[in-house]
Amino acid sequence: MNSDKIGIVGWGSSSALGAATNEIWEQYLSNKHRLTKKRFLTDEDWCGALADEEAIKKIRAEKQAYRNLDPSVLFAIATSRQALTKAKWGANVSFGINIGSSRGATTLFESYHQQFLNSDKQETMPACSPATTLGNIASWVATDLGATGPAISHSITCSTALHAVINAFAWLKSGLATHFLAGGSEAPLTPFTLAQMKALKIYSSSADEYPCQAMDLDKQKSGMILGEGAATFALESNPSNAIAYISGIGYGTEIIQNGASLSAEATCMQKAMLMALNGNSPDSVDAVVLHSPGTVLGDLAERRAIDLVFGERTPLLTCNKWKLGHTFGASGALSLEFALLMMQHNLFIPVPYLNQKARVKKLKKIMVNAVGFGGNAASVLIEKAF
Repeated sequence: MNSDKIGIVGWGSSSALGAATNEIWEQYLSNKHRLTKKRFLTDEDWCGALADEEAIKKIRAEKQAYRNLDPSVLFAIATSRQALTKAKWGANVSFGINIGSSRGATTLFESYHQQFLNSDKQETMPACSPATTLGNIASWVATDLGATGPAISHSITCSTALHAVINAFAWLKSGLATHFLAGGSEAPLTPFTLAQMKALKIYSSSADEYPCQAMDLDKQKSGMILGEGAATFALESNPSNAIAYISGIGYGTEIIQNGASLSAEATCMQKAMLMALNGNSPDSVDAVVLHSPGTVLGDLAERRAIDLVFGERTPLLTCNKWKLGHTFGASGALSLEFALLMMQHNLFIPVPYLNQKARVKKLKKIMVNAVGFGGNAASVLIEKAF
């Protein structure tokens, strides 16, 4: 059985903006909750840290088993509960889960590894292996929600969350499932992860109001900022209450030439966007939420890919990393949320430091991009349901 339409019927999120959709929108419009300086090695390091840490603490305190879970798992549990509540799936609904992460249990892994290095006998704790495996995320979400369908975790670097949506779409289209939760979760605000980004010479040291200069093609040096967060979407076959439909999915992979493996014209992103158009005219796309991590080469390559796919009639372009930071595997999910919010409010939100203006516009179709190390790109095209 092939399902005709796959719709998004609810979602949940946790990020530097908070968890409530209305709150998030208000904060986007008011420019509150800009990137902060905290939780890193020094007071000079910027990050996008959770605004709703208390909610995560409450989940950790609910059960003994939750007390030793990595923050990435707790983020996924929190956002999946929100998505399930908004979707109004009853107890008799069987649903699958695909929630991924670029780096998985980062906090726990670094902690356990430090304990190992400090141990005279180079021993570690018994819980180390199960607690730091990537499969922890979907498995714990399934346990928390009592899900009976497939529970899948994966890592496809920074395109992880959109690939989760693409995988869920495939399950639903095939008829093997009728309901799916899909998204990404990341908690990378740790000393070793920060050190890795600094070693790549891509981390921002700017003292400007907006230290992340994502999408600024004139910047002379990279200005990526790390962020933490998660977003989970409830997808359903032929729903009667869809917020938006997924009208196209796309993916593409570069031939690896270097660590980042992104060509000058982002060939993998061109492939992903062209596939996601799925018969839709490029002119019908009203806006694109870019991946745009804030690096000099990455931002420029994606823009070149946009120009090649859309030609002279470029859609409105925006991103959210200037406000959230780069949440690695969760970034595509949070970009998808941004697209849904703009679509719901018929309001295009610009990047504040570029020559863009907020525009009231009927946003019927929006494309969302993501790409990660290894040259794995993903694109999802959503269409307004009403």
